[in-house]
Amino acid sequence: MEAITSILTKTVADAFEKCGYDGSNVTVTTSDRLDLCQFQSNSAFAASKRAKKPPFVVAEEVSKALGENPIFEKAEFAKPGFINLTLTDEYLVAHTNKIISDEHMGIVQAERPDKIILDYGGPNVAKPLHVGHLRPAIIGEAIKRIAIACGHTVIGDIHLGDWGLQIGLVIAELSERYPTYACFTDDFTGDKSEVPEITPEELTEVYPFASNRAKEDREFSLKARVATAELQKGREGYIALWKKIMKVSLKEMRREYDKLNVHFDLWYGESDAEPYVPELLKILTEKGLLRESEGAMVVDVQEETDKAPMPPVIIKKSDDSNIYATTDLATILQRYHKFAPDKMWYVTDKRQELHFTQVFRCAKKAQLVPDEVEFGHFGFGTMNGKDGKPYKTRDGGVMRLGDFIKTVIDGALEKMTESDYVSDEDMEENARRIGVAAIKFGDLINHRAKDYIFDIDKFLSFEGKTGTYILYTVTRINSILKKLGIDPSESRALNGIYTEAERELLLKLSLTTNVFARSLSEKAPNYICENLFDIASLFSTFYHDSRIIDEPDEEKKSSWIALMLLTRKFLCHSLDALGIETVESM
Repeated sequence: MEAITSILTKTVADAFEKCGYDGSNVTVTTSDRLDLCQFQSNSAFAASKRAKKPPFVVAEEVSKALGENPIFEKAEFAKPGFINLTLTDEYLVAHTNKIISDEHMGIVQAERPDKIILDYGGPNVAKPLHVGHLRPAIIGEAIKRIAIACGHTVIGDIHLGDWGLQIGLVIAELSERYPTYACFTDDFTGDKSEVPEITPEELTEVYPFASNRAKEDREFSLKARVATAELQKGREGYIALWKKIMKVSLKEMRREYDKLNVHFDLWYGESDAEPYVPELLKILTEKGLLRESEGAMVVDVQEETDKAPMPPVIIKKSDDSNIYATTDLATILQRYHKFAPDKMWYVTDKRQELHFTQVFRCAKKAQLVPDEVEFGHFGFGTMNGKDGKPYKTRDGGVMRLGDFIKTVIDGALEKMTESDYVSDEDMEENARRIGVAAIKFGDLINHRAKDYIFDIDKFLSFEGKTGTYILYTVTRINSILKKLGIDPSESRALNGIYTEAERELLLKLSLTTNVFARSLSEKAPNYICENLFDIASLFSTFYHDSRIIDEPDEEKKSSWIALMLLTRKFLCHSLDALGIETVESM
C-alpha cells in the first residue's frame, strides 16, 4: 500500500507539470497548523526560480489546478508561495478503509527488502546482567521489530562475551576452590562427572569475587590470564568447564530477557567467531595491511578526509592475544559466510563509536565483505537516576537487571491491587506487562543517543507520555467493545466522519506509515512512541466527545465502532513494534 503523502506528492507533481513547471522535485509534507490545512507543499519556491516568476504566481496556478481534483476539500495558496491542501472526508475515509483491509496496517513495505544482522545485547557470560544491559536489549529489540514491520528480514544476535578474561577469572577461582577436580589437571579424560557442578547462585558470586581479587593479587591476575589463553587454545578440561558455565549462565540470561519480551534469533558468542580468526589474519597478511607497532600487530585505518587523528586498529596484542577488534572482525567474516546479509547493524553504548569506526574501516579495507554491504553503529546514552548519575542501587552499587525489573513489577503490582477489573490469577502477569511497558516506553520515548532519567513513579503514571497510559487506552477500548459484545479482532469499514476529533484521529492513523519509515531511517523508536501518545490522546478526545454506546444513529455508531477497532489495532501494532505486550484490563 502506498503512503498518503506519496500519493499526494505524485498528485501535486502532476499539477506542476500540467501548469508547465518541473514536477520532478515536488514534495508534500504534513501541516503543523491543522486549522489552516492538513498538508503543505513549498515546491513553488524552487519552481519559481527556474521559471523566473514570483513564487506566489506559481503557487496560485498550481493550487487552481489542484482545486479541480475531487480529492481536495481545499487547495489554496498563501504568500509568499505556499500551497495548502485539505482532503475531503470522503477521500480520507476511503484511504482509511484501504488501511483496514491491508495486512500490513498501511505500513509501506520495502520495495527491495534487506537481510539485516542486528547485533544487540552484548552481555558477558558468567557475569550477572545489570541495568547497563537494559538499553541495548530494549532499543535493539525495537529496531529489529520496526525493520521487520517495514518488510525487511532481520536476524538478531546477542553476541555474547563468552571467550574473554571474565571466563579466565572464574576458571582460576574455581580451580582454587576445587583443586582436586580432574578438569583442572593436564590428563583430563573428558568425563563430564569430573567437572564441578555450578549453581546460578555460585556463578553469580564467583565472578565479582574473582574480579576484585585480581585487582589486588597480581599472581592471581596472571593465573586468570593464563587460564583465558589456555581456554582459547582448546585445553580440554577448561573447555568442559566453560560449557557448564555457559549452560548455567545462558539459562539465567534467557529468563531475564524473557521477562522483558526480548528474544534473540542467535545466541552466538565470541567463541563462535574464533575459528574465523586464522582466515582473518591470512587475509590481512596477504593484503599487506598488518604492520608491527610496539610489539603489537595493527592495521592503519586513517583516511585523508579525517579531521582528527584516527588510531590504527589493534589485531594482535604484544603477547599474541586477540582483543575485541579481532573478534569483531572475525565475527563479520562469520556472519557473511553464514548469512550473506545486506547490512550489519550494531546497537551499543555510544562511547564505542571509535571502536566500530575502526572495525568497519578495517573490514572494508580488507574486503572482508563486498562493498555494497552496509555497516551501521547506533549508539545510545545512559540511563540515570534522579541524581542525574548512572542508575545505581541505594548503596551506590551496580543494580542487577533482575532486581531492577522486580522493583518496577512490584510497583505495578501495588497499583494493580487497587483495581476491581483484574482477576487474581491475571494480577502477576498483568503487573509484569505493565511494569515492562513502563520500563520500555520510558526508555524509548527518548532519542536513543540521549541520556535520560529513570523515574519509576512517573513511568507508572496513568497520565502523560507513559507506557501505562497507552496500555490504559487499549483497555478502555477493550471495555467499550466488551459492553457492545464485539470481538476486538473484528474489522469494520468506516462510512463517514462526523466530528473534528474523528478527522484528526484518522489523519494521524493514516500517517503512521511515515512515522515507521522515519523511525527505521534514523534507528529512533522515539518517533513511534510520540505517535502512540498522539493517537491515544486523540482517541481520548474522540471518546469524550462521542456517546458511542448510546448513539441512536446506527450508521454513525457503526462507523465509530470501526474507528475504535482500527485505533486499537494501530495501538497494539505499534506497541508490538516496540516489544511491549498489551493487557486485557487494568
